[in-house]
Amino acid sequence: MTPDFFKHESSYIDEGCIIGKGVKIWHFSHLMANCEIGDGCNIGQNVVVSPKVKLGKNVKVQNNVSIYEGVICEDDVFLGPSMVFTNVINPRSGVARKHEYKPTFVRRGASIGANATIVCGNEIGEFSFIGAGAVVTKPVPAYALMVGNPAIQKGWMSEHGVKLHFDTNGKAVCPESGQEYELNNHTVRRIK
Repeated sequence: MTPDFFKHESSYIDEGCIIGKGVKIWHFSHLMANCEIGDGCNIGQNVVVSPKVKLGKNVKVQNNVSIYEGVICEDDVFLGPSMVFTNVINPRSGVARKHEYKPTFVRRGASIGANATIVCGNEIGEFSFIGAGAVVTKPVPAYALMVGNPAIQKGWMSEHGVKLHFDTNGKAVCPESGQEYELNNHTVRRIK
């Protein structure tokens, strides 16, 4: 039976993986046992997906990304080139800490830029935008724009990835999509 996904001949898929329809797995990548890859995902070159990792639908994983056990990405997440997830707070080569893996949730529509680092145990809010090279050391609110080391919030982003500019009434319109947003009590929500 022909699989419903594409795998480059240089890549490896261990037994027990669940791979959705339309997935593309490119050169020199390795999907380890018991990971789940949703429909329409794109796994770039030199990517490692560890056991028990879950990727929702339409997740884009760019080149040179390792997704370690404990990471769960919801639908429509973008993982930029060479971005990094951790899964232990205080790793030591001589000390086994697999029982200390901290979960990291990347919520729907979030984008993580090239060379960013996500310290484990932090939730990345839906439609948030982590700038290239940022180091995330705390939870990220939905729609937040985070930059720097350590990452600090520098504004809010629309679902289309455009910076929002709120008026004095806490309202903003995405100039690209026309979607409307409301800022109230340091929380953004789409209202239209």
